[in-house]
Amino acid sequence: MVVKMKITCVMASVVMAGFLCVLCSCGNSIIVANPAAKATDSAKVIDSPKDENKEKKTGEVKMETATFGAGCFWCVEAVFSELKGVKSAESGYCNGLFPDPSYEQVCTGTTGHAEVIRVEFDPQVISFETLLEVFWKTHDPTTLNRQGADSGTQYRSAVFYHNDAQKIAAEKWKKKLDAAKIWSNPIVTEITKAETFYKAEGYHQDYFKLNGRAPYCQAVIVPKLDKLRTVFKDKLK
Repeated sequence: MVVKMKITCVMASVVMAGFLCVLCSCGNSIIVANPAAKATDSAKVIDSPKDENKEKKTGEVKMETATFGAGCFWCVEAVFSELKGVKSAESGYCNGLFPDPSYEQVCTGTTGHAEVIRVEFDPQVISFETLLEVFWKTHDPTTLNRQGADSGTQYRSAVFYHNDAQKIAAEKWKKKLDAAKIWSNPIVTEITKAETFYKAEGYHQDYFKLNGRAPYCQAVIVPKLDKLRTVFKDKLK
């Protein structure tokens, strides 16, 4: 079992030109590891590049995949898990210089991996465009390799696209928001092809669901979800 304490958090909301942006940051981390942790908690590849553009079928429903990096994945996972049409939201590490990274390795900021959420969704219920809207409105896309107090390339703002349609949609949103000058600084969100995804260790999955009373969850995730439930009330499960 691993206990992870988040020390610093910053929450701010910005309303400009009818656009609500909720900024969230996760602070510096202290990790206390249990050497008896099971090997099954290790990160592992769940998809290979050749599968990236394939739709997944669940009964008669064709599921699609989206991958977002917006800082600490605990917070991002909690947000996307609330949305109707989202079948699953998994915390993990995207792309990077080598396979099967550990959380400790990714935290060095030198591996090239990004902390991400991999979302499996039903496009008949929720569109990729709506997922993008939630993404843009729930983090600060103007801080390079940083979300609040969390600093490092692993916390970069990123859309990892799985097909050309997702790439075009992400680039359109980025251009539109930059032109509207929603933020005082330009958007630095990376728009890159999703090459590989490594599922994070077990203790990172469903973190808010399993640890909702933890101080970090109460201080950072709960206020963020309260605002999500106000802005996207009709999109929630």
